[in-house]
Amino acid sequence: MSEASKRSVVVERTGAGRFTATNPRGGTLRFGTDGGDAFTPVELLLAAIGGCSAADVDVATGRHAEPTAFTVEVTGDKISDEQGNRMTGLRVTFHVAFPDEDGAERARAILPRAVKASHDRLCTVSRTVELGTPVTIEIAED
Repeated sequence: MSEASKRSVVVERTGAGRFTATNPRGGTLRFGTDGGDAFTPVELLLAAIGGCSAADVDVATGRHAEPTAFTVEVTGDKISDEQGNRMTGLRVTFHVAFPDEDGAERARAILPRAVKASHDRLCTVSRTVELGTPVTIEIAED
């Protein structure tokens, strides 16, 4: 892995069922499993899928027109079976509208291609989920 390709976060336990993820730039995101209002890890996965695709589509369409509405809904079913806990039936739905002004027709025309390009090759998060990638788990010897 080269320094240019490396991505990382550090997750720290901040209380029972509460955690904070910190990125190398100092950004933080709290999440948990304690039933509070913080995102759960599964909700973070859904947000990552939606956020990655939203960013791709926004770059492509935003060159032509500023949207009047831009929402991405990500849903799925959490199941437990002989393979363990996992998500199935993941669905990403875009709700995007553009004003009636210069460039909006071009943005509307680009939208389906941008969504498809994000899904088929650009969104690192959904591509990783769809293609599958081994996860190595280890315990550091401190």
